[in-house]
Parts: sequence; structure tokens; C-alpha cells
Amino acid sequence: MDEIGKKPLLKMVRFIWAYCIVLGKLMYHRYDLCYLAITCHGIGFLKDAPFVLLCKLFRRKIVIHQHNKGMSRDVERWPYRWLMPWIYRNTKVILLSWRLYPDIKKIVEKDQILICSNGIPDTLQEELEAKRNNRIPHLLFLSNLMVSKGVIVLLDALEILKNKDYSFICDFVGGETAEIDAARFKAEVEKRGLDKLVIYAGKQYGADKEHFFQQADVFVHPTMDDCFPLVLLEAMQHSLPIVSTDVGGIADIIENKVNGYVCETLDADIFAQKLSELINDEPLRLRMGESGHEKYKRQYTIEQFEANIKEILTVSM
Repeated sequence: MDEIGKKPLLKMVRFIWAYCIVLGKLMYHRYDLCYLAITCHGIGFLKDAPFVLLCKLFRRKIVIHQHNKGMSRDVERWPYRWLMPWIYRNTKVILLSWRLYPDIKKIVEKDQILICSNGIPDTLQEELEAKRNNRIPHLLFLSNLMVSKGVIVLLDALEILKNKDYSFICDFVGGETAEIDAARFKAEVEKRGLDKLVIYAGKQYGADKEHFFQQADVFVHPTMDDCFPLVLLEAMQHSLPIVSTDVGGIADIIENKVNGYVCETLDADIFAQKLSELINDEPLRLRMGESGHEKYKRQYTIEQFEANIKEILTVSM
């Protein structure tokens, strides 16, 4: 459904075709439960809402799995203010964390909520030690180059560290965007005198991406807008301490001062302070990295996710 709008006629035909397929299945099969992962805001919600309405038309039990947030921005706007209550009435809603409930509380009651954290498959061929062999600590940022992902704030924090003579290398891995392309990123780096300390590697996948995880000492995710970032679970899988922000469900993933630092505000000075502690203290990095890895194995493996979702769907029938 995300592609609708790129080639309007073709996408509309695909949308109608998908709608007809769902209609046909509902007509010929009496499902015990309908599970839908929908967008909860904007045009994406309007595209997905008809599929929920179809299931309601056939009086099926419905579980909506919410992987995103933003409902609170639209809930008072037309047509969302009357359509959202209709869509979510008499459904169960899976959230990734209770911390995301305030975003939907005007529409969804607490007794409708079920919690299921994300999980990721184990990509490591063998157990990775928390200790790296870097002479200079390596920091890793892995996301597209967007202001909302904290790129500029992180560069400001790195400038503070540079001016205080901390030794580090920071790898930025991720795609260019309309906001920040490679040329602008290079200009921002040069403006702060970080040419020899910051490396932009572009998009990386598979073994190439794995290389950056395995050589990193600290993972940095200074985001302004996230739900439950899978990239943090990847960092924990690779035994990396994390410095991030208190948005979405991140404070569920990172226990402050246990497997990383959760900064209450996105502030360059605060990020620089937390990064300096990890740069200077290898035993602290190792202890936090190992704590994160143990938490990943307890809570965030794909097997744990599958067990949780199976239990939720079973009790929802």
C-alpha cells in the first residue's frame, strides 16, 4: 500500500485488486480472527482503513498491530476524528510498548491494548565478544541522513568532543535524503573541522553492514522521532553500549546506565558528555555491551517475538 501515489492509476488498480482479494477471502472463509498491521496516521491510515472496515462488515474479531505512531497529530482533524473511532472500536490493538499508548489514548481504551515487543533474527555466525581491538574507539551511527534522526545534533556533539581532545572515529552509515545529501553532510563535517574523525560510508547491507557493527565500540542513535527501533536491537545483539533519546519505546530497550544511556532531551552537550564517558572507560563499554546482549537474548530474539505474538493471537480469538 505504500506505493500508491507514485503511479496513481497503476497503484489504484493494485489497491482495488488487493481489496477484492480480501473481500473474496472473507466471503468464502469464516476466519476466527483478522490480523492487520496498519498505518495509524496520515494518508497511509486512509489507505488501510477500508481493509479494517471489510473485516468489520463480516463481523470478524480484529487485532490491529501498530508498528508506527502519529495518531495524536491527526485525531482532531477531518476525516480522522470520526473515522478513527469507527476503525478502532471493538478491536484489540498490539503496541510495541506501553510508552506508545499516549499517542492513541484519545481513541483506544487501555483494556484494548496488548503489548508485543519487536524481535530480530540472530545474524551472527558465532558469539561476538564485547571487546573490540580498536586503538581508537569507534562510534557508529546507522540510519538515513535525516534531521529527525539527530544527524546535525550528533555532529555538534562530536565537535564538542574534538575541541576537548577526545580520540574517536565516528562512522555514519545510511542513505542520503532530500534533507541531507552527501554534499551537505560533507559541508557540515568540514564546517566543524571533523574531516579526519567522521567517515560517511553511505548505504550498507549484509556483510558490509555487519562489518561496521563488528568494528564499533559504541552505538549512537540521537533520534527525535521513533517507535521501537530495530537498529537498537541489532546493536544489542552485537554487544554495543547505546546512547539514545527518550522517545517512543526506546527507554524500554535501553535501561539507563545499564546497557547504555537514555538522554531525556536531544542536546549536543548531553550527548557529548555521555559519549565521553564511554570513550574514556573501556570496562564501562564492555559491561554495558554485555548487559545489552544478555537483554537481547532474553527479550528480543525472533523466537521470543514469535512466542509472544502466538500467545496474543490465541487469547484474542
